[in-house]
Amino acid sequence: MDFFFVMRIFSLHLCENILITSMKFTMPRPRTLRKVVAPPKFTGFKPYGEGEKSTEFIALFYEEYEAIKLADYKLMNHAEAAFLMGVSRSTFARIYEKARRKVAQALVEAKEIRAVYGNAVLDKNWYVCKKCHARFTIPKTIKKHLCAMCASDQIEFINK
Repeated sequence: MDFFFVMRIFSLHLCENILITSMKFTMPRPRTLRKVVAPPKFTGFKPYGEGEKSTEFIALFYEEYEAIKLADYKLMNHAEAAFLMGVSRSTFARIYEKARRKVAQALVEAKEIRAVYGNAVLDKNWYVCKKCHARFTIPKTIKKHLCAMCASDQIEFINK
């Protein structure tokens, strides 16, 4: 009886060591930033009707927006779109699938969609006007930074 008890404790202890060892190696790699050509031209979409009263929203990341834009709007295949975003084809497929599910959830549950920066890097230096909310780039040759639409000097750099 004592031998069985000792063996059981030993086997549990052995399993704990294996579990701890496996936990040490299961940490994910740090995410690489996904390249986005341009930020979305919207900050969000709200449903009409019953969903207007809801305070809940779905966060659509810039890289998810870019995946939908490349695959559905520009009709690129996944390999071409993945190359443009600087990720593997399988990573692009995961981003695209997640984006489609978020859009579907927002439509079915009548929730607001908000564009969120996420895990992306913009292709160029982008600015947003605080007055008219236009998004634009400024060439390096231009010294004075003004809004391209309303000539306001109230602009904010949005590249992170």
